[in-house]
Amino acid sequence: MPVLVITGTGTEIGKTVTTAAIAAAALAGGRSVAVLKPAQTGVRADEPGDAAEVARLAGAVTQAELARYPDPLAPATAARRADRPAVRPADVAEAAGKLAAEHDLVLVEGAGGLLVRFDEEGTTLADAARLLDAPVLVVVQAGLGTLNTTVLTAEALRARGLRCPGIVIGSWPTAPGLADRCNVAELPGEAGAPLLGAVPQGAAALPPADFRAAAPGWLAPELDGTWSAERFAAAHG
Repeated sequence: MPVLVITGTGTEIGKTVTTAAIAAAALAGGRSVAVLKPAQTGVRADEPGDAAEVARLAGAVTQAELARYPDPLAPATAARRADRPAVRPADVAEAAGKLAAEHDLVLVEGAGGLLVRFDEEGTTLADAARLLDAPVLVVVQAGLGTLNTTVLTAEALRARGLRCPGIVIGSWPTAPGLADRCNVAELPGEAGAPLLGAVPQGAAALPPADFRAAAPGWLAPELDGTWSAERFAAAHG
């Protein structure tokens, strides 16, 4: 799995911190890691973006960003408002391919959900994943509403012939409610893919050294971690 595309069922659900956890676990296992953010929106030129946040939390990763737009909008809309060229799936595939030639793992973090538009032609992260023939990991929410958005994302992936190795809960609540606990059992069936981890709420606020030490414990062995879905379900289901 030299290239892993990371998407989510929406925005602000923990994609970046999940990407950082995956990077940290891979680095702890002795792998070299690059993080590619095709379209960074809502960040000024002098501000750190998502790739920089991954590096802050995870450690020595190679950072790459193809385009940056100041407005916190979908990439196509943000590019149009900024009067700047849009990101194209072929650009993403080319950049990820070059990084994969020099790294053991390349993490491509999307913006928003799977089908958020890159450009006015309607291309998306899914098109980039297809060009790369890369699996797509889906970051999901824990609580009410997540089953619907997870099913929709999974169906969109299958309709495009894309592989989903699993899902990760991007922010597991400190005090999970009934819906959160029930969804631990329901999510894999709705996604048609295994639950491969749960990142605790507030993980990004940890000191980087603590984040790196803890990250493998949030992820399954498929993601270089030690987390067990069975143990998690027994504790929280």
